Amino acid sequence: MNTAGRVLVVDDDPGILKTLEVNLRARGYVADTATTGEQALQQAAKHHPDLVILDLGLPTMDGIEVIQGLRGWTSMPIVVLSGRGTEAEKVQCLDLGADDYVTKPFGMDELFARVRAAIRRSANVDEQPVVTTPDFTIDFTAKQVTRDDVPVRLTPRQWSIVEVLVRDAGRLVTHEQLLREVWGPSYRTETNYLRVFMNQIRQRLEPEPSRPRYFITEAGIGYRFHQPD
Repeated sequence: MNTAGRVLVVDDDPGILKTLEVNLRARGYVADTATTGEQALQQAAKHHPDLVILDLGLPTMDGIEVIQGLRGWTSMPIVVLSGRGTEAEKVQCLDLGADDYVTKPFGMDELFARVRAAIRRSANVDEQPVVTTPDFTIDFTAKQVTRDDVPVRLTPRQWSIVEVLVRDAGRLVTHEQLLREVWGPSYRTETNYLRVFMNQIRQRLEPEPSRPRYFITEAGIGYRFHQPD
């Protein structure tokens, strides 16, 4: 039987657990559940799900420890779903290896859009040499972006930012991650650099730079490349 994928839901709230289980199955997913971190790690090792939806506030073993435990042996996508909404906690989860972060209360449609994006990204094991959008094409082999078959001039730094975000399409990339990958490990807080370069990239690639369609800002946290279906 074909399914949309297998998802492990980890939450100690029975109501949320049941709601997510029902919604997953209604959308064609196989749903596994766990109420503790220990159960989550056991279920993940047993069933190898396509994605984990993880609450942070778990008994005995915190969700942060679950992320660390999973990342010790697997790259399966992790979407954190938590009532903890501080910027520091979001950044910590993402830096430890979570793929996305959704804050409770949440919209079911938004959550499942994030789930689909994370699974698509994970399933695309072989890197695409070319990414095509309705407005521009990115050729990673040639390190070139074109619009209407006309090359777009990007500086090496602008290209590096585009490359990091597009290769992680759908995933939230924190300021710290982006600075580290593009500028180097000694850069951690220079978010003003990112704002300037992102504005330049949008001017060159977005159809409406003031209303970005592709290079999306997650306020106070980082950026995300959105590739329309």
